[in-house]
Amino acid sequence: MVVLLEGMCPGLDKDLLRSLRAADIRTVEDLVSSDIEDVAQKCSVSYKALLSIRRVLLAQHTAFPVSGADLYEELLSSTAILSTGNPSLDKLLDSGLYTGEITELSGGPGSGKSQVCFGVSVHIAHRLKQSVIYIDTTGGLTASRLLQMLQTETDNTDEQMEALQRIHTFRLFDVCALLDCLYGLCSGGLHKARVGGGSVKAVIVDSVSAVIAPLLGGRHNEGMSLMIQVAAALKTMAKDFSVAVLVTNHVTRSGSGEVQPGLGVSWSHIPRTRILLERVETGACVSRPGRRRVTLVKSSRQACRIKEDFDLQRWSGADGEAPSGKRKLDQADP
Repeated sequence: MVVLLEGMCPGLDKDLLRSLRAADIRTVEDLVSSDIEDVAQKCSVSYKALLSIRRVLLAQHTAFPVSGADLYEELLSSTAILSTGNPSLDKLLDSGLYTGEITELSGGPGSGKSQVCFGVSVHIAHRLKQSVIYIDTTGGLTASRLLQMLQTETDNTDEQMEALQRIHTFRLFDVCALLDCLYGLCSGGLHKARVGGGSVKAVIVDSVSAVIAPLLGGRHNEGMSLMIQVAAALKTMAKDFSVAVLVTNHVTRSGSGEVQPGLGVSWSHIPRTRILLERVETGACVSRPGRRRVTLVKSSRQACRIKEDFDLQRWSGADGEAPSGKRKLDQADP
């Protein structure tokens, strides 16, 4: 069930949305299954305009068959791998973040999720010369922190400013604002974000769970519907625009007490790759607060439960070859 929202398609504005809700039409399913002529009369809107909206919504939310050969050719021609800038993390991710896919980083408070996102965005903007969309839902992103990380990469002030210009930030604190932002990016915002010849190659949402988790639970299913809409928008963006999507998530505990990514079973099918970030608190590493351990929870390319250790305070560049058939994006790529 997909809830109707302003801006989902041309013509679906705030006034029409209010009229549709007054007519008890709240979801895409309600609209496409209703008598359009009857709805047009109730809402005092043009039958032709409402029919056009219905056709667009059907096209957006209907699957079309694609052959396996076409999928494979598309994979070879469009998939690139973005180094995260950290060798250990790249190794766990089978060389880095893949365009066309959603990668999830989950962890508890203070585990360093945002720090990893900062490091990834700085590396892509500075080293790879590509633009990054950074959606901050917690208010944790600051320009001073990004500049501090860039200053460890280069002493050249011009290079620092150029990299900062490639990181486009949005501060959004509710799921409707997030959806509006994602729809806007898909309808032209990604092209407008091209800076210095580099296209948008990564979209980071830190954190997706901060705006979704409060809506889940209870007897109302609107929160679940909004979560699926966010997932669909991220998947569409990743695939249609060949960008790597990185989202962060909180953690919960299973019935056996094991730490696991949050947002439940329905969300677990959305990311192609899921990694769990934890602090290392035992042994000699206690005196090194930046030490972290990442565990591969879900992957279609590597065996799960692989673990890697790395230091957040040493976010350095990574070299390496991409797997056969895909290209490693290690320099400006128009």
